[in-house]
Amino acid sequence: MSFYQRWMHNRELRLTLRDPHRRIFPFDWGLDWIDNNNQLGEHSSPLEILRNHVDEILKDSDHYYQPPPIEDAVEIKDGLTFATPTPGPYPENNSVYCRIFRAPKAESAVIVIPQWNAQEDSHVGLCQMIKRLGITAVRLCMPYHEQRLNSEMQRADYMISPNIGRTLHATRQAVLEVCQIGQWLKENGYKKVGVLGTSVGSCVAYLAFVHDPSFCTGVFNHVSSFFGDVVWTGLSTRYIRWGLEGSISQDDLRHCWAPISPWFHVEGLKNRNRPHLLLTAKYDLTFRPELTEKIFEEYEARQMAYQRVFLPCGHYTLAKFPFNYLDGWHMCRYLRSQLG
Repeated sequence: MSFYQRWMHNRELRLTLRDPHRRIFPFDWGLDWIDNNNQLGEHSSPLEILRNHVDEILKDSDHYYQPPPIEDAVEIKDGLTFATPTPGPYPENNSVYCRIFRAPKAESAVIVIPQWNAQEDSHVGLCQMIKRLGITAVRLCMPYHEQRLNSEMQRADYMISPNIGRTLHATRQAVLEVCQIGQWLKENGYKKVGVLGTSVGSCVAYLAFVHDPSFCTGVFNHVSSFFGDVVWTGLSTRYIRWGLEGSISQDDLRHCWAPISPWFHVEGLKNRNRPHLLLTAKYDLTFRPELTEKIFEEYEARQMAYQRVFLPCGHYTLAKFPFNYLDGWHMCRYLRSQLG
């Protein structure tokens, strides 16, 4: 290990220790969060029910990620709000909020999905840069974030947690909302619409991009293969693993979260020939390089076209100078070539 790699890993570790509000939540299969028809019989285990549920989704993931049209969209000052297509028991999370950075006379737009636990100012600078390129940017407030955070929580821990079904529900919820925003933009005169996501926002953006062919391009900032493996092995999600261990294995977790894992949906892009950019951090301890490489191995095996950028940093240091400027430059340069 080089001096630079050791320094980068140590810096990543220090950055993960800054948040004092992390909690270890108890494990829950979360069967009340899924469409549980349970065709296996009353004596089937929760794991069997979930695995059967997942297998049914993977047979027709286009149906799983097909949203209804927005019927109650309300434009507010520099924003948009509407009801989520998959409401749950937390009223705060049942309304979707977007901030819109309108570029004058723009005919193209990009939906920006920030990282997990993003604050209100996250990605605002990026949206302003995109606006200056002549492209309208729409920043999604993800489930259980910001205005959508229920009152007893300090972090967006209900989006990703040891509750298997709720994590499936929340990630799907975000994907459906992105697709609905894309429909709304098209209906409001935007001829070309793309998606851009960071970290778990990248996963959400990727799933929306695969399942909605109306998105003409995508930018995926941090890329990985298996949702469950990222949570199990990632530095920033280790406390979620502590809630999972002893109740589910890593292999079973990978299968239960297959519907929200990009690797299981790569095939959906094979014949659609839509350009997209994937950015990866060489020293990432959250989206670990060995998991990231599986996606690119799948691309190569299927002989699919893509663009990739390596950045010489880690997951958290990507948001720090000078890497944030380098990252932003790559993303905006690419969006300008595709949408500008």
